[in-house]
Amino acid sequence: MTDKKDGSSQPHYAGHRERLRQKFRDAGPEALHDYELLELILFRSIPRKDTKPIAKDLIDRFGSFAEVLSAPEALLMEMSGIKQSVVTDLKLIQAAATKFTHGQVKDRPILSSWTALIDHCRTAMAFNEIEQFRILFLDKKNALIADEVQQTGTVDHTPVYIREVVKRALELSATAIIMVHNHPSGDPTPSRADIDMTKQVADAAERLGITLHDHLIVAKNGHTSFKGLGLL
Repeated sequence: MTDKKDGSSQPHYAGHRERLRQKFRDAGPEALHDYELLELILFRSIPRKDTKPIAKDLIDRFGSFAEVLSAPEALLMEMSGIKQSVVTDLKLIQAAATKFTHGQVKDRPILSSWTALIDHCRTAMAFNEIEQFRILFLDKKNALIADEVQQTGTVDHTPVYIREVVKRALELSATAIIMVHNHPSGDPTPSRADIDMTKQVADAAERLGITLHDHLIVAKNGHTSFKGLGLL
């Protein structure tokens, strides 16, 4: 049964949907609140229901547009009005964003595309709820050979096996690497364990002619560069 407030043939939210689409067309995404951008996506996923309350509930629960896209499927499914088809659409948007940012660094000298690299790393893992450790393997021109997740841990710890890091770099004939991991807490400040592990990897890699250019920590509240902090 169609939900109408004025007896017209259109549901009450039809005019709102068109006004929001027009706002996006006229002013772009920067003019939209996080919940409004989420609404635009949900229009297609939930065509016969007012999606504004659902979008606001999702932002209230997870914090931001990016955090909604990165939220675990099981937690998304707990939300009222969210079905598997909606979760699939949200994860598709997340995958598309990751693919897009990866394309900005692929086959380009990483050290001269630093902003694009940070964007890619934040999109891929800054909002994850568990720690993830990944490595970017570079060739002698500092172009990206591979971007691989090496380990996945818990909410505050990821085991890093130095031998495996160096072994994989040799397998790919990489001459340099950049390590990246996330802090689900939101604070990108390196721990003492992060600092000690980074030095151990740098020393082991250097003995085999492999340079550790940087170790990045990404989180929802920003990012940290070990090189920028003088720790490398």
